[in-house]
Amino acid sequence: MEPSYLALYRSGELERRAEMLEMRLASCDICPRECHINRLKNEHGFCHSGYSPIVSAVCDHHGEEPAISGTRGTGAIFFGNCNMRCLYCQNYQISQDPKHQVAREIDFHALAEHMIYLQDKLGCHNISFISPSHFVPQLVRAVLEAVPIGLRVPIVYNTNAYDSTTSLQMLDGIVDVYLPDLKYACDVWAARFSHTSDYVMRARQAIIEMHRQVGDDLVLDDFGLAQRGLIVRHLILPNGLAGSRDSLTWLVHHISSKVTLSIMSQYYPTHLASQIPELYRKISTAEYSEVLELLDELGLENGWIQEMDAAENYLPHFDFDSHPFSLEKL
Repeated sequence: MEPSYLALYRSGELERRAEMLEMRLASCDICPRECHINRLKNEHGFCHSGYSPIVSAVCDHHGEEPAISGTRGTGAIFFGNCNMRCLYCQNYQISQDPKHQVAREIDFHALAEHMIYLQDKLGCHNISFISPSHFVPQLVRAVLEAVPIGLRVPIVYNTNAYDSTTSLQMLDGIVDVYLPDLKYACDVWAARFSHTSDYVMRARQAIIEMHRQVGDDLVLDDFGLAQRGLIVRHLILPNGLAGSRDSLTWLVHHISSKVTLSIMSQYYPTHLASQIPELYRKISTAEYSEVLELLDELGLENGWIQEMDAAENYLPHFDFDSHPFSLEKL
């Protein structure tokens, strides 16, 4: 299956979209924050990001879902900064500390070359843009630069789901696999723990748009690798803060009972979470079992479930003292 962005490139549509998205940076409305600052002149809004892409790590990442990582890993490109402020963020070193990010700005051609390196030299199965919601124009421009130098693998959009549907519509036919979180079912918790007071509506609208583009079925090749589709991640939080019943029930009623899920038990009280009573501990066996029972109750059968002991196994460490484009594996 040829990634559809290649046809968009040949028709000139990919370049047209890159130009349209970049125009929106002059009064930025790329994500739901709609800060309306001029990022073309490197003004900074909530995400602390100007015009150039900020890339904190580039690596062959083997810790994603099997259909994404495969045997040779996904070509992970970790964008710096974020349009959310989760108090328990496991990537807080790159998502919430803007002081070191300016030094990691790169130009579009360099980003395109990183994509080709991941594809050709490391043999990654796909290119996975991680935390891309505030860098959609830069993502599209980099793909435009990468196609003529050989990019040909699927593109994965790995997001917190706090995405603008208008921006997502511009990615139709560019992104092959959407990998959104579904973090909360209650905006009270989203505001308190992620500084995002309209998360539920925005994330659900975003997932509906992603589903519209790629449909119900996760299309796999002969090796079990995702070529097209939607995988919704749901992180179990302690004390029911993720609203698992409401979120999973919403998916069944508004997306499909066939939706591919990734149920994650890897919550660990990192960053500021150890200071917050509701978040200071890992999830319990009872909380984990409750979500598994809910999957059976709702008839959700497609996807993956992390083992109960995943919390210690997935903590990243960004090694900034060595190579600036590396992710140290624990």
